[in-house]
Amino acid sequence: MRVTFLGHVGMYVETEGGSVLCDPWFTPAYFASWFVFPRNDRLDVAPFLKPDFLYISHLHHDHYDPEWLIENIDKSTTVLLPEFRVNHLEEALRECGFSNFIQTEHGAKHDLGGLEITILAMTAPADGPAGDSAIVIADSTARILNQNDSRPRDADEVKNLGPYDGHFTQFSGAIWYPMVYDFDAVEMELLGRRKRTDQETRALAYIRDADAAFVFPCAGPPCFLDESLFNLNDFDSDPSNIFPDQPTFLEYLKQNGIEGGRLVVPGSVITLDGAHCSVLHPDGDASPEAIFSDKRAYLEKYRADQESFLRTTLSALPRHRYDILKELSTWWGPVLETAPLTRAGVGTPILLRLTDELDSKGPPLDVVIDFPAGVVRAAVPEDVFGYTLTMDRGLVEWCIEHNAEDWVNEIFLSCRFTAHREGSYNEYVYTFFKCLSIERMSFCEGYYASRSDDDERFICGDYEVQRRCPHLRADLNRFGTLRDGHVLHCQVHGWEFDLDTGKCLNSDSLENEIKSRR
Repeated sequence: MRVTFLGHVGMYVETEGGSVLCDPWFTPAYFASWFVFPRNDRLDVAPFLKPDFLYISHLHHDHYDPEWLIENIDKSTTVLLPEFRVNHLEEALRECGFSNFIQTEHGAKHDLGGLEITILAMTAPADGPAGDSAIVIADSTARILNQNDSRPRDADEVKNLGPYDGHFTQFSGAIWYPMVYDFDAVEMELLGRRKRTDQETRALAYIRDADAAFVFPCAGPPCFLDESLFNLNDFDSDPSNIFPDQPTFLEYLKQNGIEGGRLVVPGSVITLDGAHCSVLHPDGDASPEAIFSDKRAYLEKYRADQESFLRTTLSALPRHRYDILKELSTWWGPVLETAPLTRAGVGTPILLRLTDELDSKGPPLDVVIDFPAGVVRAAVPEDVFGYTLTMDRGLVEWCIEHNAEDWVNEIFLSCRFTAHREGSYNEYVYTFFKCLSIERMSFCEGYYASRSDDDERFICGDYEVQRRCPHLRADLNRFGTLRDGHVLHCQVHGWEFDLDTGKCLNSDSLENEIKSRR
């Protein structure tokens, strides 16, 4: 088996039974906030444009690149579809021109003639945009797990599909937290350190579960080339930065007894044959040494090369074309009507404060999403907000113009906003912004309505505790750690629970309380 790494988590897998192109990402994403790191814009892609199979793990823009797919990939290619509960991925790929699909079954092995594939689908509202997935690819020479940035919650299911020769997995951050919040410097550093530690610990747990002979850290970090975001890059292995790079994580693996870690950069060619693994890197400016010996200089050059693209992308944002309050009220009113559980979960009005980056002297436009009342309206003096989200109105007008039904996959992942919140994190807030259509919200409401008591228990210190995390049902027997004798920490998303009271320490929602007893 031969794997050519294309950047981020893109790869071209050549097997005895055909080739599989996975998650090719080349176009800068999220309003030119995210760029592929290391850069892949100079990679010769001609050998990869007629694969036998195409696999897109989910619809986040660093995995699904419609512009590149439309322009480059042979539309007769057969697409491997995860078993998601909504068909947004298939619809999006049909819009790109693809028409040949294989609908896979979650966890089932599919024999494609000398090539075996298994796709694990994750379908909670927090899994990608209404779905994320991982794929196992195998022939008689090797078996690999491409986990990308998915978070399987059944460790036994993953193990039973092995043993693996190679494991491709995320290790770095891919979120806006904590950077966009108005925390003071001390709290920001503390939260950043905690987030980075959680990411590393979670990745290590998945790596140990898969127990592959060789591990290839990927699916991040992106890099940020806009001047306003450039400081988000981790130049000096800052322990409070959530975007560590590949060499940093490989050293972390060594410190924790994992000797099979291997570095890959765009253009690296991996050959796997049972217990044998070789990696051939590109040379010159694309070599690992050129990238990582002076990362700041590398990114400065990358930024200079992309300056025109950045300027063009941001200047093209629509401004003052739409009556935003009227548009959002008409659009979101029916969505709110179908969302009683989400509205109750949010529980307070939320303020969208929309500024104009081209007119800094003008007053902001305040738009209130009144979750208790189920309406979008103007602000009034007596309003008290659980969240205040401040962003450029151009981003919102773009979402209106394109009927963007998932603002997490547009605005929030761009990190081009700031946030203030009162009290604990509220997962319902960002879930709402993922589900800005009646279809999406109906799926989300159905998920919340179906969550029921989990009778499985396990022993955690002096407590008997429900096995599944109330947040996203991760296996706490595998991903839970105990601190201070009574606080259970879930490594999948960093949520914590006081086992004496059952209270979730990250959220005030009663639905996120855990059942425990001494």
